[in-house]
Order: sequence, then C-alpha cells, then structure tokens
Amino acid sequence: MDEANALLDQFGQAFVHLLAQPFYYIAVLFIILQYTRQVSLERRMFAVRLHIWPRLLAKAMLAGLVAGVLASIAAAFIGISLTGDAVLWLWGTAVVLLLFRIRYLCFAYAAGVMALLQWIIGFTPLEDNGGWIGDIARSLGSLDMPGILVLVALLHLVEAFLVRRHGDQLATPLFLEGKRGKLVGGYILQGFWPVPMLLLVPATGGASVVDLPWTPLFGGDWTQGWSVVALPMIIGFSEMTRTMLPRAKARHASKGLMWYSLLLTGAALLASWQPALLPIAALCALLMHEAIIWRSRIVEAAQSPLFVNDQRGLRILGIVPGTPADEMKLNVGEIIAKVNGTRVYSKEDLHESLQNSSAMYKLEVLNADGEIKFAKRARYEGEHHQLGVILSPDEKATYYASAEPATLFDLLRRARTANRRGRTYAKDENRSGTLDV
Repeated sequence: MDEANALLDQFGQAFVHLLAQPFYYIAVLFIILQYTRQVSLERRMFAVRLHIWPRLLAKAMLAGLVAGVLASIAAAFIGISLTGDAVLWLWGTAVVLLLFRIRYLCFAYAAGVMALLQWIIGFTPLEDNGGWIGDIARSLGSLDMPGILVLVALLHLVEAFLVRRHGDQLATPLFLEGKRGKLVGGYILQGFWPVPMLLLVPATGGASVVDLPWTPLFGGDWTQGWSVVALPMIIGFSEMTRTMLPRAKARHASKGLMWYSLLLTGAALLASWQPALLPIAALCALLMHEAIIWRSRIVEAAQSPLFVNDQRGLRILGIVPGTPADEMKLNVGEIIAKVNGTRVYSKEDLHESLQNSSAMYKLEVLNADGEIKFAKRARYEGEHHQLGVILSPDEKATYYASAEPATLFDLLRRARTANRRGRTYAKDENRSGTLDV
C-alpha cells in the first residue's frame, strides 16, 4: 500500500507540474489563434460559418489528451532519458523557430537543430567555460538527443493517426490562384493538438519506490530507479491541395508522416548505438520533414486542379452544414449537372433553376466516379432559395487566398485574411493583405 501511495504521489506531483508549466497554455492559445483565423477566413470569403472554433478546440484538446496517454505508455517501454532542461530546450528552440515560419512550430525542427548544436559544441571548449555560456553548453551537452529524436518520431506516428482519422474534418475551402492566374478551388487542411505527456525517466538517487517490471528499449541507467517528468507538447499539420479531395489529401499526408516516423526512429536508434551518427540523425529530422513538404508540392504540381467548373456543370467545393445540400448528402467534389430538369453552367443558372420549383429540390449530380445520382428534397414554406453549396470559383469571384507560408506576426494580424482579386501583391511580403497559409 505504501508503494502504491508513493507511486500515485509521483504521478500526482508530475501532473501538478504539468499544469504549472506555461507551455501547455501556450499551445492552447496558439490553437485558438489558428482556429479563430480559420473561421474568420470562412466568413469573409464565403459569408458562411463552416466550423465553430470552440468545438474544434474542445475536440483537439480531447484528442490530444488521449494521444498524450498513449504516447506516454509507449514511451515508458522505449525508455527516453528526459530532464527538465530538455523540456526548456525543446520549447525554447521551437518558439524561436516559430518567429520565422508557423510550420516550424514542430519539434522535429527543434530537435534537429538541438542535435546539430550539441554535436558542434562537442568540438569546442565551451563546456569547460565557467560562465553562463558554459552553463548553457553543459545543459545542451547533457541532453539525450537520440532519445529526444525517438520521442519526436513517436509523436509524428501519433500525428499520422490523427491526420488519417480527422484531417478531412479540419479542411477549409479556399479560392486560390492557379498556374495561369485563373482562380481555382482548393482546400487547406490544418489541425493542431496539445499533447500532455507524463514520461517515466531514469532517475538518480533512487527516486522510485518500485522497480520497473520491464526493461526499456534504451536510454540511461535505470538501476537507480525512475521518476516522472511532465512534458507538454503540441503536434499539428498543415497541407494545401488543389488537386485532391480532402479525405484523399489527409491519407496522403498521413502516409508521409508515418514513413517519417519510422525512418527517424531508425536513424535515432543508430545514433544511440554509435554517437558519431548523431549529426546524420539530426539532418534526417530536418531534411526528411522538408521532404514531406516537397513531396506534397510535387504531387500537386503533377496533377490538374480538381475544383473547377466545366462543361458538365458546377463543381461543389464545400457543403454548408444544416442546409438542404447537407440533408441531401451532396459531397465535396461532385458536379451539379441539372437542377429541376435544367442544365446549369453558372451560379445564375443554379439560382434561376432553384426558383423554377416551389415544392422540390431535384438535382442530377455526377459523383466522384462520374456516375449519375439523383437527389431531391421538399422545399418548406418560407424557406430561402438557397441550396447550401459552395461552388468552385468563376470569373466573378471577389476574394482569393495566397498560398505563401505565414509567420507568427501574420497569425496575430487576423484582420488580414483575404486579398481582393485583381490587386497586386509582393510574393514574399504581406503588405497587400493576402492570406498566408
């Protein structure tokens, strides 16, 4: 009973320490900024609300909590040596990188940079310095970088699962510029999850009251006992597509994250076995993560835009929740060919055809396989002649979004969400008010 109470006391202290740290709240605040910006964009571009940010936040926190529990259990069998200094180094490096690009708020970049710095410091006498520089060098030099890289790989594996399961539900439709300046439809898929973790780590001085009933894979000397370290993390992804349905893009992104996780784990294990390989593992953390982005861009560039209208009819870019289109089970990517028996080639055709019948919505739709399906629904008295679909852009579209990466300062300037069509802007600056995603 005493051992059980001591065990619960250790986890209780670590949980209190988790709540006392600012990093979890920083992660939640960042997610709020992202999701409120997303909702603001939807309202400005389409005058509708496709998502409710408090609901997105609640789902993210719940999913992150579950992910944290599962990752903590897995990490207990891996055996990662982590200290309070490691938590500060990870978050400090990530925040500095965040100032340059939002997508750098990923611990893959932070861990890669830290591993390279640790390797470089090993060739200098900085650790022998008696001042604050020496303290910093010794703190960085004491970190178990192979273990931290394995932790990063584990988090990306969890992220791959979350993206596969929820990625398409976090998608926002956009009007984007195509290759020749013509507007096309597209989607940005972005999701973020705060992941609180309680990690079993090797301790000095016999911090634990019971021995581990298993032998961790690697990481430190466990003969002197173990303790619990609180580690708040954040995981997330951001992908843009003009050529795929959101669900297909989520699967594509998930596969890339899974392979990244497996390859980085292998590189970290090799670095643990042979410390001279640490810089290679660090470069793997950085370059393979960039490779995921390059892979996505190459695939996008090789295919034609999907969300464009053609001679068959009007391509559906989005469905407004709770509308007739939602009730009729219309899907993103389908083509509305006929409405109430009349072919439609423009938004004006659609509006006029909807008014032709006061009793029913009758649609002829081409699904993703090009097959015809019929959808109908009664129109209720006093109901507006609105179907509830967001169509792919035409020449009359007013706003479009820029695909340039966003910085932290752009995120804080939420009012600048969309660019008026026909207005010139600088590609690498944000003085025109473009949306950067």
